[in-house]
Amino acid sequence: MNSHESFIGRRYVPVPETLRPRAPAMPPRTLSSESLFEGRTEICIDHGGSVYRLKITRQGKLILNK
Repeated sequence: MNSHESFIGRRYVPVPETLRPRAPAMPPRTLSSESLFEGRTEICIDHGGSVYRLKITRQGKLILNK
């Protein structure tokens, strides 16, 4: 039995790839909102062919809309 198999009953069953341990991910990148917005109150983000709008509200909170 290797690390990609599990013992169920009397037979070995492969563990689905989605459940296998993954290599450690890179830590998340941290950016300041000031560097992202550069004085603006709204920016657009193109992600997978869709455009999202990230806005700073009057209360200083962030809202993301598709």
